[in-house]
Amino acid sequence: MANPKRKWSKARTSRHRSLWKLSVPGLVECPQCHMKMLRHKVCKTCGYLDGKEIVKIDVTAS
Repeated sequence: MANPKRKWSKARTSRHRSLWKLSVPGLVECPQCHMKMLRHKVCKTCGYLDGKEIVKIDVTAS
């Protein structure tokens, strides 16, 4: 049976073991439409970011 060539450090071992955990995206409430949106991204529902309209959303299409 094969043996490891060198010892892994404790930091590398714990980093290797922690990779299975998934991180939750940072969702916040949009100040315009109060829907959940990703932080620092344009709201997909209303098209606003930091109180300014960035993308024009057509309400008749949906």
